[in-house]
Amino acid sequence: MAIRRIGQIFVDLGFIDDEQLDEILVEQENRPNELLGQIAIDLNLINDEQLAQALAEQMGLEVVSLSDRDIPTEVILQVTEPMAQLYRVIPIGLEENTLTVAMSEPQKITVMDELRSFLGFEIRAVVATETDVNRALEKYYAASGESFENLVQDMEDDQDLAAAAFELEKEGQIDLTDVQALADSAPVRRLLNMVLLLAIKDRASDLHFEPFEDEFRIRVKADGILYEMVPPPRHLAFAITTRIKVMANLDIAERRLPQDGRIELTVGGHPVDLRVAVLPTMFGESVVLRILDRTVVSLDLANLGMDPDLLRDFRNVIARPNGIVLVTGPTGSGKTTTLYAALVELNTVEDKLITTEDPVEYDIDGIVQCPIDPSIGNTFASFLRAILRQDPDKILVGEIRDLETAEIAVQASLTGHLVFSTLHTNDAPSTITRLRNMGVPPFLITATLEGIMAQRLVRRICDKCKEETAPTPEMMTELQLEPAAFEGKPIYKGRGCEECNNTGYKGRVGLYELMKINDEVRDLIVRGGSTEELRVAACHNGMVPLREAGMMKIFAGMTTVEEVVRETVLEALG
Repeated sequence: MAIRRIGQIFVDLGFIDDEQLDEILVEQENRPNELLGQIAIDLNLINDEQLAQALAEQMGLEVVSLSDRDIPTEVILQVTEPMAQLYRVIPIGLEENTLTVAMSEPQKITVMDELRSFLGFEIRAVVATETDVNRALEKYYAASGESFENLVQDMEDDQDLAAAAFELEKEGQIDLTDVQALADSAPVRRLLNMVLLLAIKDRASDLHFEPFEDEFRIRVKADGILYEMVPPPRHLAFAITTRIKVMANLDIAERRLPQDGRIELTVGGHPVDLRVAVLPTMFGESVVLRILDRTVVSLDLANLGMDPDLLRDFRNVIARPNGIVLVTGPTGSGKTTTLYAALVELNTVEDKLITTEDPVEYDIDGIVQCPIDPSIGNTFASFLRAILRQDPDKILVGEIRDLETAEIAVQASLTGHLVFSTLHTNDAPSTITRLRNMGVPPFLITATLEGIMAQRLVRRICDKCKEETAPTPEMMTELQLEPAAFEGKPIYKGRGCEECNNTGYKGRVGLYELMKINDEVRDLIVRGGSTEELRVAACHNGMVPLREAGMMKIFAGMTTVEEVVRETVLEALG
């Protein structure tokens, strides 16, 4: 049965007449991103109690008042403060396995699915006014001051939880039923839910759960740097790692072998993919979660922070009909994001694009993506051979790891395909040397290679606490610059504020160097020119080295001297 329109429900309930509904609809044309109910309130045609009643009528739900309700603490504790604030919900009752939550926007059906996934309860929704929900959030959460530190302290003080955990640690056969019961217990669920939500909110890339002899450490990697959280009780390490394995559908009985899995969540209406890697250690299982949140990553070349001239040149390189385009840099430098952004730009109906990746990080509509699995013989080389029989126009090979993959990529480009791939090298010119050392003949390198992009990621100065600073002698020494180089060019740093967790940085920006392969460079490659000779030729051809690109970002007020020095080296030219 189709859901009735909210405007018609306002009329049917006698809150407004047809003329007033027309007035609301006209106003909505000028405010297309706002809900019709909120527009009606802004026009003083209805109040929030009438809106709640109409939404309940529309969704077939009950209306409740939170102002005169005293909610038990044990019910409030079922939903953590970050989760309540994110979803704007208030838990008001718990019967057996059904949690009743009050919300002011019941039309957001995905919220109930997400709560069900996070909490493990069946969710029953009721409708409350937005004013009631806001007051209840202030009353039950802001006043309680629930934080990760408080949650950890409560777990340390929970004697029953400690007794159950110590019982499992005893010598002898482990009862999997008891293990699962402890992993599914409310405190363990609450802790893990809060860690995941805080990490996703802070746009973290990785979560590390590390068991040691006397502690269980949780660390979050945000903007390329690891930060330690308050460690939970050591005796809960087994329960927490087991809970993660349950969520990832891994074998909880297997504690001797590495395992890989994935957890698919929907947070705030958008999908988040967690890649789970479990590694047995001396003191238990170490677990790392790779957080792949599509909303954090911009797959648009124009938004990656490239300078206009470099962006134009890179677009010219990837527009070639055939050849090889390489992106190089260390792990975590954004190579995959750059290649994905290039593929998105080239993704048209006229061309067939196929990728082979380890693993597939983001699902892109219109592109055939293949995950490799060496355990069953699906390597980059074997997949690349199969891909060539699929009539592709453009191919992405996740990484050129060996001569076999390199040779097939070269053959693919020689037969009219444009091939994208990555290598782990320090800069663009040294990529040529790496290919020669792998055994690729120089004449094939010159015949196929069109361009090499080397890149790094540096932390961006927080806009909220950004302030001008003076260059110190140490900075000048590290950059090997004279004081005159800083005249009339202010540099900045982040003071540290709540917005950036007192780090002075928020987000990251890319540093890029693009080496275009022209006749001078090709001649050097054939003659066996050194990396230094290739670098000089590339710079004469317009390449801006990574250190110089970093200096431009410093003087543009985007990053700091410390970040550029940490991620780049000064190359001598001449």
